[in-house]
Amino acid sequence: MNLAKLARITAMTAVGVVALAACGSSSGTSGGSSSSSLSGSINVDGSSTVGPMTQVAAELFNADNKDVKITVGISGTGGGFEKFCAGETDMNDASRPIEDTEAAACKKSGVTYQQLVVANDALTVVVNKSNTWAKCLTTAQLKKIWAPKSTINNWNQVDSSYPNEPLTLFGPDTDSGTFDYFTGVINGEEGSSRTDYSPSSNDNNTVNGVAGDKGGMGYFGYTYYEQNQDKLNAVAINDGNGCVAPSVTTAQDGTYTPLTRPLFIYPSVQAGQSNDALMAFVQFYADNDASIAQQGQFIPLSGDQKTKLTSDLTAYQTAVGSSSSP
Repeated sequence: MNLAKLARITAMTAVGVVALAACGSSSGTSGGSSSSSLSGSINVDGSSTVGPMTQVAAELFNADNKDVKITVGISGTGGGFEKFCAGETDMNDASRPIEDTEAAACKKSGVTYQQLVVANDALTVVVNKSNTWAKCLTTAQLKKIWAPKSTINNWNQVDSSYPNEPLTLFGPDTDSGTFDYFTGVINGEEGSSRTDYSPSSNDNNTVNGVAGDKGGMGYFGYTYYEQNQDKLNAVAINDGNGCVAPSVTTAQDGTYTPLTRPLFIYPSVQAGQSNDALMAFVQFYADNDASIAQQGQFIPLSGDQKTKLTSDLTAYQTAVGSSSSP
């Protein structure tokens, strides 16, 4: 793709930006005729945490680009990178940065990419709605529960003041970036975790598991808690500085530690060079990031993060536009 062609795509994408701005925070971009000549398909996979935000971005983008088919899978950050680095997908959603082994796999396959931070997350520990005792847990207690070879199977083993209630655990599987992040900050090493819990690549399974078991506990991205507050209680976390509950405010001001984290998308440079629709979608995603985050119930970027996103988008566009292909 040459630079003139890239400029044309940028101009077409601006039409979608204006349309989204006109509709405010409403998702009512459906109806009306398409104003874009873009067509084709975009294949996205990866994080189950970021997936819902990318799905919102896809729906808004499709309001003015009805001939573009965007598929969003949720095989987990690690599972997604396996496909992405093999050239099987155009973009990967990730709830952690790409790891060295994954970057090496991409390099071996000739897949280059740009890392873009698109939102923040307050990784949330949840319990059953009838759990009235575990309102706040320390990071030491979480490690006691989730550490490798842990034998904690009752709430009164966590704290003697808690009731004699069996503790049942649910959470992401080992391909999940959420699993990597949680185990890293709580247990001190990514992937270091007890294995006798119910794992799933679909966070809705964790929602249903905890909601259906009085002694249940699980963890996932903040969005899944927001969407299921009627079924679950969020646990405040004490890392030594007092109990802090997950929220948009505590994630942005840095007080919800250590479970606040950035969320990423990784678009392929090679896919962007051969797929005009991907280039336009990535620009649309970045330009409308705040509205997309709001509609998807994600925690928006800070001012500094938004500035960095703009510069990273430019870097991606430059890498794509530097191709000499027609």
